[in-house]
Amino acid sequence: MPQDTDVIRNYFAKLGLEPEIADLYLALNAYGPQSISEVSRRANVERTRVYRLLDIMADLHLSETEIHYKRSIVKAAPVGNLQLLIDKREHEIKELRQEFGEVEKVVTDQAAVVSPATHVQFYKGDAGLKQMLWNETRAQTENLSILYESMQTYTRRVFFERWAHRCNERNLQFRSIIGDRFQTSIRDWYDVHDNERLNNWHARYIPDSVFHITHSMVVYNDVIAYYNWKEGEIFGIEVHNQELADSQRYFFEMLWQQGGSSSTKSN
Repeated sequence: MPQDTDVIRNYFAKLGLEPEIADLYLALNAYGPQSISEVSRRANVERTRVYRLLDIMADLHLSETEIHYKRSIVKAAPVGNLQLLIDKREHEIKELRQEFGEVEKVVTDQAAVVSPATHVQFYKGDAGLKQMLWNETRAQTENLSILYESMQTYTRRVFFERWAHRCNERNLQFRSIIGDRFQTSIRDWYDVHDNERLNNWHARYIPDSVFHITHSMVVYNDVIAYYNWKEGEIFGIEVHNQELADSQRYFFEMLWQQGGSSSTKSN
C-alpha cells in the first residue's frame, strides 16, 4: 500500500500540486465522505491548512463539499477529473510554444541594440560546442560551412536528431564544402545508423590538393563559428561581426565554384 500511495504522491507532484493535496485526496478516496476534522486527522494535515487546500482542490475539481446540518462533509471527486488539469497544462504549453518566437525575437533585438558591433564568444567542451550548434538553429540566413568531419560523430545520435529536426522544422538552408575526411566520417556513421537528416543540405567536394580542411567553420547571420573537436581539444569560437561574416561568405562562394559533386547526399 505505501508503494501505491507513493505513485499518487509522485504523480500529483508532477502536476505541480502540493504534497498535502495528495495526502488529502488519498484519505478521502480511502475512507469515503468525511468531516473536516476526520480528513485532517487521517491525512495528518493541520486543520487550519485543510480549509485552504480543500479550496484549491475544489477549484481543480478534485473534491466536493456538501453542507450538512452544522458541518461540512467532503468527498473525493472522480480521479478522471485529473484529465481536466492535464488538458489545461497542455493548453498552457501550447500557448507558451506559440508565444516563444515573439519573446525570442524581442530579447534578440534588444541584445542587438545594446551589444557592440563586434564581440567574440568562446566555448569549451562537449556542452559548449553543442550550444554553438544549437545557436545555428536560430539562423535567419543560409548556413554556409566548411566541414572537417560530420558533427554526429561527436554529438552522437540523440542531439543530432533533435538538432536536425529543429532545422527541418524551420526549413533552414545549408550548403557545405567538404573533403575526404568528411566523406569518410559520414559514410562510417550511416553504415551503422539510420536517423533523421537535414532536408535542405547540399555539399560540394574539394580535394586536399586544392584546399586542405583542418577544422570546421560555419557562417550564418553575422556570425562566424569555428569548431575544433579533435585530438582531445574541444573548443569553439563565435565571432559576431557583419563585415567579417560577409567576407567569409565571399571566400566560401569562391570555394563553392571550384567544388565538384559529392557522393554524400545528405548530412
